Amino acid sequence: MSIRDNIEYINRLKDEAAQKSGRTGEDVLLVAVTKLHDADEINEAIDCGITDIGENKVQEILNKYEKVKPVRWHLIGHLQTNKVKYIIDKVAMIHSVDSLHLAKEIDKRAAQHGLTMDILIQVNSAEEESKFGISSEETEQMIRDILENCPNVRIRGLMCIAPYEEDPENAAVYFREVKELYDRYSGIRHPNLDFKYLSMGMSNDFQVAIEEGSNLIRVGTAIFGQRDYSRKMGE
Repeated sequence: MSIRDNIEYINRLKDEAAQKSGRTGEDVLLVAVTKLHDADEINEAIDCGITDIGENKVQEILNKYEKVKPVRWHLIGHLQTNKVKYIIDKVAMIHSVDSLHLAKEIDKRAAQHGLTMDILIQVNSAEEESKFGISSEETEQMIRDILENCPNVRIRGLMCIAPYEEDPENAAVYFREVKELYDRYSGIRHPNLDFKYLSMGMSNDFQVAIEEGSNLIRVGTAIFGQRDYSRKMGE
């Protein structure tokens, strides 16, 4: 199947899952994950209606940024503080904030550019040692700390990566826990706290995530096919 066919198929599944949760597919943002895919593939996806793309690594953003058609960029992977300065003026949102230290660096660099940077707090609801993110119990304190210390950061919601499950339904419990956290804060109005995005679900489990309340899914393999890990972007 082509990239266009894959996107159309994902959108149909997105619509079906959203309807099960009393919404429409338009209520769920599809972010195409472009890790290890080149500018030509990304531009093809943009031509097929993709408006937002997600990259895991800062270097891939820098390598592709000038080659890709106008699109909203998201940094979805773990972000080291010493690399924030390179992408602060290039991305629309950073999904993977998991420490006050990182939030402070984002705040500092955003201030230098006269920006308010949208972020998501990454919650590791399964508390997997192999994944970044804070525990559900730490979320409230993290929100308070960022609001008190980072005037150039706006918290737009939460992000979660559930454990890989052969049966995606088994991931529902982890999505449900983060949705409950999201609902706790989504009604609060504050200049630097405006929950809009619940980023949950990838190629393997996005339908379950949507059924559990996700309104932003990060899909790569189901759009572009399996990644070739021997490829190094920009070389």
